[in-house]
Amino acid sequence: MAKYKLYTKKLVTHLSVVFVTSSLLTACGGSSKKTTVITPPVPPVVITPERDGQSVARMWNEVLLLAIRNDYARPTVHARNLFHISSAMFDAWSVYKPQKHGFLFGNEVAGFSCSAENIKVPDDVLPQQELAISYAAYRIIQHRFNFSPGSFKIMEAADSLMQSLGFNLDDESLDYSQGSAAALGNYIADCYIQFGLQDGANEVNSYANISYQPVNPPLVLSAGATGNPSIADLDRWQPLSINGYIDQAGNPVDDAPSFLGPEWGQVVPFSLSENDKNVFARDGFDYQVYHDPGTPPMINGALSEQYKWGFSLVSIWSSHLDQNDGVMWDISPKSLGNISAYPNSFTEYDEFYKQTEGGDPSMGYALNPITNQPYEEQMVPRGDYTRVLAEFWADGPESETPPGHWFVILNTVSDHELFEKRWAGEGDILGPLEWDIKSYFAMGGTMHDAAVAAWGIKGRYDYIRPVSAIRAMAKGQSSDPSLSSFRIDGIPLVENYVEVVTATDPLATDKPENIGKIKLYTWKGPDYINNPLVDQAGVGWILAEQWWPYQRPTFVTPPFAGYVSGHSTYSRAAADLMTSITGSAYFPGGMSEFEVTANDFLVFEEGPSVSMTLQWATYKDASDQCSLSRIWGGIHPPADDLPGREIGAKIAVDSFEFVQSFFTQ
Repeated sequence: MAKYKLYTKKLVTHLSVVFVTSSLLTACGGSSKKTTVITPPVPPVVITPERDGQSVARMWNEVLLLAIRNDYARPTVHARNLFHISSAMFDAWSVYKPQKHGFLFGNEVAGFSCSAENIKVPDDVLPQQELAISYAAYRIIQHRFNFSPGSFKIMEAADSLMQSLGFNLDDESLDYSQGSAAALGNYIADCYIQFGLQDGANEVNSYANISYQPVNPPLVLSAGATGNPSIADLDRWQPLSINGYIDQAGNPVDDAPSFLGPEWGQVVPFSLSENDKNVFARDGFDYQVYHDPGTPPMINGALSEQYKWGFSLVSIWSSHLDQNDGVMWDISPKSLGNISAYPNSFTEYDEFYKQTEGGDPSMGYALNPITNQPYEEQMVPRGDYTRVLAEFWADGPESETPPGHWFVILNTVSDHELFEKRWAGEGDILGPLEWDIKSYFAMGGTMHDAAVAAWGIKGRYDYIRPVSAIRAMAKGQSSDPSLSSFRIDGIPLVENYVEVVTATDPLATDKPENIGKIKLYTWKGPDYINNPLVDQAGVGWILAEQWWPYQRPTFVTPPFAGYVSGHSTYSRAAADLMTSITGSAYFPGGMSEFEVTANDFLVFEEGPSVSMTLQWATYKDASDQCSLSRIWGGIHPPADDLPGREIGAKIAVDSFEFVQSFFTQ
């Protein structure tokens, strides 16, 4: 997504006093007299970012996004960082709006109290607001990213912005009783820092898990390792052991990283209601779950067929990652988006997801409702489109994680020349600062709630990922007891996609031990890529025990359970919130675009073979596309996806309603 430069102009104060001279004519003796009239001094005019068409909140959001890109890949932690810093900026802004109230400042939240004293509101509040906002954001960024792998770069950017704004880095006072806006910002930051040390995230111990232990030993993914011989439970999450493991942000970490955030449901949320919370005890720990979607399909349960269908679909969709398969798709809003209905149960998923063709029942749009013109068709190879989607939405190295990605989308919308910054599409056009303060507060709270809800569910159900399930089911086929290799917990056969290796099969040539094994027609994996700049793995028949997701071989799969999909939850919550705060389901102008250049985008392998433009008519269309990308990327089966979308939609409604309560005082 687009990146933005930081504001670098210093604050300038105009101190000159203006005198007005006039000639007064008198009739006395026909003479005239020149008199100087001194008007009252005009108050100093402070040139602030806002008065220069900028928003100091936006500047700090850009520093925060830079910080996330240079930290470890921790979507839960960064959803919380985005929320706390956005909320602190909102609190600092609202202090100077007597009719408003903040989230934490002057309130008690979940038993934590941030006391507040009244301050004298100056006639010109804007410079004080910007000063308090800056110190609040700066101090929290200092605290939260002090031990990041990219801490030097992060602190350099934060210090540079403070200095460019003309603010004193060494002013650490918390005493705002005499009206110091800097001290007020420091005080608000300190409240959020102290709040964060006791909000259930276990920040004081670097967010380490308190109780959770995996039931499965690690799946070894290295040269020569095949299958999943040591898995104990095909329904539960399994760590991955990868030599030279690199997290999604590009940082080297342990070879077998632990589950990230299984107890995140304990974290104090933004707007999530106790009425939507259930508590589940397991292994002596109470897992808090908001918007419980119920148990996902299990390998031996009543939904066993849905379990096998869902994970086999992931391997089948991997066969779509070939630019040379001859399949062309129109990827414009003329054909994609505008889904009218979603399944209500796991048993209906096979009517929604196209198992062999790929995709969903998109209807597209006859016309762009903003321009009243038809959308222009855009035909591209399916194998290019699917790979681009998998990498675009993956939020890999130098990205800002899924919650941060939606802040980038929000910023892009805010910058659009056709967009009017009317809250919820109504009322007066807001200035840059007020719009950013309100929209960041709303988006931050929504993304935080999505993390609390999704990861609470991940910890409670501890559900398996495709790489573990497919390699485990590769021991046999579950479709036909009369055929060889039958196992009740095997993968179902699908002609042309999932079959049994026979004696005449090329996979058995010189390797008779492969006869009777399961083979997949799918993306062949990183073993077929020596140089990702020029090589493609392509699609073909491989042993199921050797299946890989379409990801980097040093990463493979995020280190946490699959159910429910974080991407689906974040994206649907953000998309529906964007609809609410902008007052329109559509992007400005009826479409948003992202340009992709041929052979200059993909990282996992060479490609795409053609240039293309990702296009979305509505925020929800972008969200739905993000959800599908995780299936093509081999990260989620359908069972992880749709419950996440449904939960995200609920979170967006509650979050927006809660946010409105702060703006209507």
